[in-house]
Amino acid sequence: MGLIYSYDIHLRRRNVARALNGLAGLAPPARAVPPLEITLPGGDRLVLPFTSDFKSEPVDCSTSGTFELDTSLMFDADDALREYAQTNGLEPGTDGRVQIGYVYATIRFESSWHPGYASIECWAATSEMSRLFARSASIRKAFTGLTADSAGVCCLFDTGDGAPEQVCWLDGEPTQETVPGPRFPDRRALAATWPDSDE
Repeated sequence: MGLIYSYDIHLRRRNVARALNGLAGLAPPARAVPPLEITLPGGDRLVLPFTSDFKSEPVDCSTSGTFELDTSLMFDADDALREYAQTNGLEPGTDGRVQIGYVYATIRFESSWHPGYASIECWAATSEMSRLFARSASIRKAFTGLTADSAGVCCLFDTGDGAPEQVCWLDGEPTQETVPGPRFPDRRALAATWPDSDE
């Protein structure tokens, strides 16, 4: 099995729609597939430029705990992204952004970390893309920016191999903590710093 690196955003459940709309803002402007209609718990409806399980049929999440998205996202070019694009025969867009995909997103409406919170885990489809996630400051900035814009409490970079997770956004600002680490011996200690959720 290859590398599976991810950025994990933790946020109040009421802000999931805002975060998904922000994720849609990273999508390429033109799509070859129909838009995806999603009904979230609570009844909010979104139309996203992605697929779910590679299908475009409407998804009703009003009674489910999780759902999956298949996304293609665009990031401002930096050295790591330019190298990735050159290696893979990709051309940056006219706006200077580089498209990568698939980036899979797993949305969990019930966080095991903290009551009242949800999470959006955006993970790379290949080992090469995972290494890009680790190297690209632009990709990190996009996911921490998405966390900030959706009032998320925390964003982590996770290599999924048991190594410490990197906390790259916490309490409204960038950080470089790890879990486990000196400040946060485990996930429970990290989640204890989040405010009690009012949904």
